[in-house]
Formats: sequence, C-alpha cells, structure tokens
Amino acid sequence: MPEAVVVSDRASLEAGTQAALRAFRLAATPSSTWETYARALRYVCAWAQARFGEPLPVPTPSAIVVQFVLDHFGLPQRDTAGRLSLETVMPPAVDQALVDGRFKARLGSLKMSTIDHRLAILSWAHHEKQLISPTEDASVRRLLTDCRKLALELGQAPKPKAAATQEALDAMLDTCDDSLEGLRDRALLLFGWASGGRRRSEIAAALVEDLEWLNDRSAVFRMRRSKTGDVGPKPVVDEAAVAMRAWLDRAQIRSGPIFRRLYRGGASLGGGLTPHSVGQIVKSRASLAGLNGDFAGHSLRRGFATEAGMNAVPLSDTMAMTGHRTVKSVVRYSDSGSMVGRKVANLLVHGRRRSGSSRYDASSNTVADQDVGDEPE
Repeated sequence: MPEAVVVSDRASLEAGTQAALRAFRLAATPSSTWETYARALRYVCAWAQARFGEPLPVPTPSAIVVQFVLDHFGLPQRDTAGRLSLETVMPPAVDQALVDGRFKARLGSLKMSTIDHRLAILSWAHHEKQLISPTEDASVRRLLTDCRKLALELGQAPKPKAAATQEALDAMLDTCDDSLEGLRDRALLLFGWASGGRRRSEIAAALVEDLEWLNDRSAVFRMRRSKTGDVGPKPVVDEAAVAMRAWLDRAQIRSGPIFRRLYRGGASLGGGLTPHSVGQIVKSRASLAGLNGDFAGHSLRRGFATEAGMNAVPLSDTMAMTGHRTVKSVVRYSDSGSMVGRKVANLLVHGRRRSGSSRYDASSNTVADQDVGDEPE
C-alpha cells in the first residue's frame, strides 16, 4: 500500500482541501459558465470603480447593492394620473465610462432580468468565499421584489425565444435537403428536439461514443456533461435515429463530436460545432422555413416542453426527458398555448355541463373530448 501523506498542521490541511475543491469545481463547470460569471463580475467591479473611485469591497455592503439597483433600474415616479416612469439615477459620466470601457453596449438602464442575473453572480461570489451575500439583506430583497413588480408594469416581462413545436420543427426539417449540410442539420434538429429538448451546449458536446445503438431505429444517448448534472439516458428513436444514422454514415464519422463544421461547401469536415453555431443553424433553418418569431438554439428546448404540454404528457415524463429538476422550471418553458386545449382553460363550460346548467352551450365547448376526464398529474 502507498504510504500515507502526513499533514503537519491543520492550516495546511485546510489549504489543501480548499485547493482540491476548487479544482473539482473548475473541472466540473463548463467554460462558458465561467465566462458568463466573469463578465458579470467585471461589470459590477467596473461600475463600482467608476461610481465610487475605488475597487468593489468584498464583502460588499448592502448599501452598495442598493445603489447598483438604483443606478441600473432607476427611481420610480408616478404622475397625477398614476402612470409610472423611471428617473435616471446613474451619473452620465459613469454610464459613459462603462460604455467606453465596453462593459455595456449602450447608454441607459438595464432590464430587471439583467440586474437580477448580475446580482445573483455577485451573491455566488460571496458564497464561494464563505461570506454572507449582501443580496440576503432584508432591504435588498424587498427592493428587488418591488423592482420586479414595477418592471412587469412597465412591460419588461422576459421575451423568451420562439418555441419550435411540432409544426415549426416540421417546417424547418422541410428545408433540409440530401446534401451533407442538409443531413447534418436534419439530424441536429431531430436529435436536439426528440431527445428531450437538449440545450445547444449539450448538442455541441455530444460525441459518437455517447450513443449506444440498440438497432437501426433506436439508440440511447448518455450525456457526459449537463448544466444541471442530468446525465441519465435519453432515447433517440425512429425518425431522429434514422436521421442520425444517415448523417454519421454519409460523413463517415466514427468517433468524436457528432456534429461538425463543414468547409468548402460541405466537401470536407472540420471540428465540432460550438454552442453558438448550433443556435445559428436553428435560426437559419427557421428563417428558410419562413417562420415568424425569434428562433434560436433554445427554441428546441422550449418547443419540446410546449409540445409535451399540448399533448398532455405527464410532467414527470417531460422532466425525465428534459432534465429539469423542478416543476416550476419546466412549466415556465411551456407556452400558454399549451393550456388552450386543456380542461382547465374552459372550466366554466365544463362546470355548466356537469351541473346541467341552462347556460351550457355545447357549441361553445372547444375542448377536445379526450380532455374531459381527469387531468394527468
């Protein structure tokens, strides 16, 4: 047996274990996540330097966080008619310095979702250093809650990417011909959608070695890395499996990244696609199909979740495919349109029919007959 390493003091042990924990965190977290965190922290630090003339203190006082929110959201005011507006708080020179330093794209306030995101990462940075986050202060929490309410009143509701439901997906598939590029894009769209609405990063990271073929029309995809740690098997069957096989066979890909860059009009293969490239392919195919809406890589994920809702798929089954960890997180991806054909959307009509009310008008019942019974959980 190898000899035990003797640590001479507890301080060395603590330093060693912390270094090991950091190494695990670095290895397990996608580089794109670290880049996002770094950009957010650089912005907050640049704002503090421009605003106060000194580096951001850590731990960060809650008063600085309050000022950050005021500078980027604005000070709410109502006129005599009750109409809401926001007064600019950030000094123009500070705003200009942030734009000049390329920390922000344009002058002016930020959306509440962006403010929330940057403060969430500031909070994460405090927790990483085992410090209490300033966002846990009661006054900060209350301020953020009020800002979110006002943001909704001002029409700042998040605008999600368009959902690539079955009809939209079919329209995109119709644009894919039998060229190498067409085969790749068809396989990518079907794999990304049918295997549970995979994230663009998961599609880009998929390897041939991650596919276990059961037969010509079915395979199991096992993710090596996921944003939420979901690495369970995902089925790739029927049309998606056939498209995958056609792409791999034509491109003669036997190992490594499944989806590759194409050069010289598809005459030669390059390395694996980036997550950005995956999103561009979805956007391009949606444009070729003449679809309206803001389509991107995330449209496949939203489309799968929405289509599942429209077909009354139990949430547990949907979550098993998508990898969402909470009901709340998967429900927010479903469009309100997925509820239109459900019993709960026309409960007044169903109630009148059940009670035999004279107000019941059968012609007004647009809910499918198969949806009259109990709703699946």
